[in-house]
Parts: sequence; structure tokens; C-alpha cells
Amino acid sequence: MNRIVPKLDATLRQPAELVAQGLAPAAGLIDLEQVAARYAVAVTADLAALIDRGDPDDPIARQFIPSADELVGQPGENADPIGDDAHSPVAGIVHRYPDRVLFKLVHVCAVYCRFCFRRETVGPGKPNALSDAAYATALDYIRAHRDIWEVILTGGDPLMLSPRRLAGIMADLAAIDHVRIIRIHTRVPIADAARISPGMIAALRVEGATTWIAVHANHPRELTDKARAACARMADAGIPLVSQSVLLAGVNDDAATLEALMRAFVECRIKPYYLHHGDLAPGTGHLRTTIAHGQDLMRALRGRVSGLCQPEYVLDIPGGHGKAPIGPDYLSRNNSREHELPPETRYRIVDYCGGVHLYPPKP
Repeated sequence: MNRIVPKLDATLRQPAELVAQGLAPAAGLIDLEQVAARYAVAVTADLAALIDRGDPDDPIARQFIPSADELVGQPGENADPIGDDAHSPVAGIVHRYPDRVLFKLVHVCAVYCRFCFRRETVGPGKPNALSDAAYATALDYIRAHRDIWEVILTGGDPLMLSPRRLAGIMADLAAIDHVRIIRIHTRVPIADAARISPGMIAALRVEGATTWIAVHANHPRELTDKARAACARMADAGIPLVSQSVLLAGVNDDAATLEALMRAFVECRIKPYYLHHGDLAPGTGHLRTTIAHGQDLMRALRGRVSGLCQPEYVLDIPGGHGKAPIGPDYLSRNNSREHELPPETRYRIVDYCGGVHLYPPKP
């Protein structure tokens, strides 16, 4: 029988607090303190309440409760696994693609994921936000580059800003005539749903640009009634929502869980967008899957759920080379000589059941 879950009001930030709440074993406290000395720890009350303390493999705990496995590095891991620094012309800006930039406003989050690719740069002891001078320089950079159509607010989590501060940033960006889209990447609707207040929603809506929200969740249990209500408040305000998830071993690396997650997104008016392959961040090897397994899962999803529920499986190429779709390939050229059409005009297509078909069909 599971122990009674104590009601929490505050975010848990210390390994000893996690042990006291039954979220981590007392025997592992020394190791967890070593992890916390390097990587930030925070588990909100909303997420702590979801964790099954009787399940040592609980998929929510696996995402947020530190583990001694994080002290083990693997070949290829890198403090900047997707190469942000190589594409940062000024502080706070990552300009990897011609028409969009990342704008890293803050370095704090409501909750710290154990697989975070920016885990070396977020959390206590790191700069909490851009200085006023750095913020002004970043805006000047965006103004000077007229190809920038979309600004993606990230960090850290931009919705950790106050509504007043966020409203000012949104207004500053919308005043730049070539910036038409402002996208915000956030876990706040999942981790601390109460922050999605009327004031926050008002801050997200701005004249002159369209706001999109990318909601991060990795397991269907994260989409609680409170989280769904927070997302509904944004959708009802006319703010379009997309999802982003990370494929994680022991969390969502089976077809049934991914199916339930993607359906839950669509039920919440959140269009599945990206399913990320795990990045090569230090100490995250125990959470990564293989690409081949990810491709198998995407094949399974294709046959199990509506097209509305299909995310794009992507890899951020290490070194700053951007995202690449790495889903399964259903199409290949047919080089057989037995058909009347030339090889370059006939293709082999694999359906979701594994059946092979020629296109165009043989006359």
C-alpha cells in the first residue's frame, strides 16, 4: 500500500526535503546532495502530488527527482550539447536559423528536469535574468536583422517572469515591425498551473504579433485537471498551443504511453509538435533511448492514432547544426527491372503495418 501523500504548498529544492517527503530514499542522500551541488533541483507541489511514492520506477519521479545516475558521464556528452554558444552573437540571443531567434530571458524554472540540455546554465547560482543593458542589446540585434520573423522566448522558463515584466517584453518585441510571431516555451502550465492567471494571459496577448505557446509534457499523467484548465484558459483567450516532449527511457518509451500523451494533448487543444530525441547533456545517459527505438515508436504511433496526434521526431544535431527530422522513412525508390515504368518514377512505400506497395501502381 502506498503511503499517504502529504499536502505540499512549497516547492521542494533540497535532497533532504525530498527524503522527508518520501520522494527519495534516505540511503541515497549523500549521492543526491552531490547531484544537487552541480545541477538545480526543484519539484513543485503540483508535480510532487503526482508521484507514486510506492513505485520506484514512477515516470514522474524519473523526470524530476535527482538520481545518482546523473553523476555518471558518457562519451559524447557536452555541457552545450546543441551548440547554443556557437550561434550566440550577443548575450541572450541564439540565431541558428535565418528567420528566427531564441531569446533567453531568464535562467530559472518552476521545476528542473533531470534531462535538461541547459542543465549547466540554469538554476540557483546562475545569472537569473539578462541585465537591462544586455536586454537592450538583444532587442537592438533583433531590430537590426529584418529576416527575423519569429522570436522564441526560452531560458529557463519565460513564464517565471511576472505578468508585468512579461507584458513589457511582449510589447517591446511586437513593436518591431518584422517580428510577427512570439513563441514561448514553457512547463509552467504543467508544473505550477496557478501561475496561468488572468494577468498572465493578458500579458501573453499583444497587438502587432501572434503569440504561440509550446507546452512541455512527457507523460499523460502530467495533464491533470489543473493543467488542463490552465491550458484551456490560454486556448479560450485565442492563444494557439503546440506541444513539445522528450523521448525518455522509463518515462514514455512505449507506444501506449506515447499514444495516451498525444491524445491528451489534442484533447487539450494542444497540437503535438516535437518529440525530441534526448540530447547529449552530461549525466543523462540513463534517460536516453536509441534512435532506432524512437523510430519504431513513431511507426507504431502512425498506425494507432489520428494524424492530429502525430509529433515530428527530431534530433538536435550536436555542435549547433540545428534540428533534423529522424522519423522512419516510408518511401524508397524501386530499382527492380521487372516493371514497365522506369525506376526513377516508381517508389516503394511501407504502410503502418509493414506492408510494401509500389507507387504508381503497376498498370
